[in-house]
Amino acid sequence: MSSGVALSQDFRRLWAAYAISAFGSGIGYGALPLVALLVLDVSTFQVSLLAALSAVVGAVLALPMGDFIEQRRKRPVMVAADVVRFLALLSVPVAAVLDLLTYPQLCIVGVIQAAALIAFTAASGAHLKALVPVAGRAEANSRFESTAWTAMSVGPPIGGGLVSLVGAPLTLVLDAVSYLLSAVGVRRIREPEAAPEPRQGKRDVTAGWRYIWRHQGLRALFWNSQLFGGPVMMVSPLLPVLMLRELDMDPWQYGLVAGVPCLGGVLGAWFAPRLTLRLGLHRMLLLFGVLRTPWLLLLPLATPGLDGFVLLIVAETCLLVAAGAFNPSFATYRMNVTDDGFMARVITSWSITSRSVQPAFMAAGGVLAALTSIRTAMVIAGGLCLVSAFVLPWKSARCDVQEGCPVLRR
Repeated sequence: MSSGVALSQDFRRLWAAYAISAFGSGIGYGALPLVALLVLDVSTFQVSLLAALSAVVGAVLALPMGDFIEQRRKRPVMVAADVVRFLALLSVPVAAVLDLLTYPQLCIVGVIQAAALIAFTAASGAHLKALVPVAGRAEANSRFESTAWTAMSVGPPIGGGLVSLVGAPLTLVLDAVSYLLSAVGVRRIREPEAAPEPRQGKRDVTAGWRYIWRHQGLRALFWNSQLFGGPVMMVSPLLPVLMLRELDMDPWQYGLVAGVPCLGGVLGAWFAPRLTLRLGLHRMLLLFGVLRTPWLLLLPLATPGLDGFVLLIVAETCLLVAAGAFNPSFATYRMNVTDDGFMARVITSWSITSRSVQPAFMAAGGVLAALTSIRTAMVIAGGLCLVSAFVLPWKSARCDVQEGCPVLRR
């Protein structure tokens, strides 16, 4: 459902480039660990280590990128990040064909992918703010959000089928090529990019975090995002164990529970622009920030059989409908209240924190499940998710309308 705001042809080029890479990533989702398992026959611990190293080391490497990106035009950074990801991923099937593939190479590729993703996200967020007028930001962020959820709903099943047909290394080729096509799409944007604002003061890798901390609304949403995203990721590795072992469900049922609810994210993002016009940006953040929190508590209530299967799908779908509506509102708010000269640094700091906190929650969930039970760990995750509603920006801002779009004042 559109908000009625016309977006430029250059935005459509950027959106198309994003869609190509998103669908490529969806198809290649999980392919790197599958290569480790199916080609190199590594241990379960090594698969977990691959994910942890990719997230943590990638975040560390990305630490100085915010300031670096801030001082440069964003489009070349986006193209460079895409090309780096293309080359890194392509090295895996090439090495596999030559029988030279090793576990350390997979770890290096994972780290490069994580760091390049943070760089691309920071540059593209700052670039999108400059490309889209204030009145069109809710609509633009909604389109990106709905594209991401659509890719995650249809990409992994296609990728799973391709892994079965041609193997995980060759499936990575499609993911790699999608980044190259994304780079070509970004290069097609016609509007000249403005010169970056000169840095005020010395280089400071903590500037993004300090900016977030000084802004009351951003600070509240920063804590909210960690308290929501962490528990959600904490449950993600526990859910297949619950379904396949305790509930004795089939792998195809887990596939449906993982994929079908993503359509809820598409639905939430589709309605977000019109709801934003009716409710205002602040109310959207509060309403859907609360509505996305209770659903994890339903997961440990699932029982064997059809009732439990339906409960899991309903709970996950309701969570993603609310998250799909919340995320474009959050992205729009962050754009509106962040100064142009800090946009890349704020996004980089946010991404680094999330990509460090979420693996910590996942590890904590594994420990809790081992010490207690899977259901107990899920209940704790659900309780923490509820707490995230209390740190939304309840008193930090009031809504105003500027240039036709709801904006939150400091």
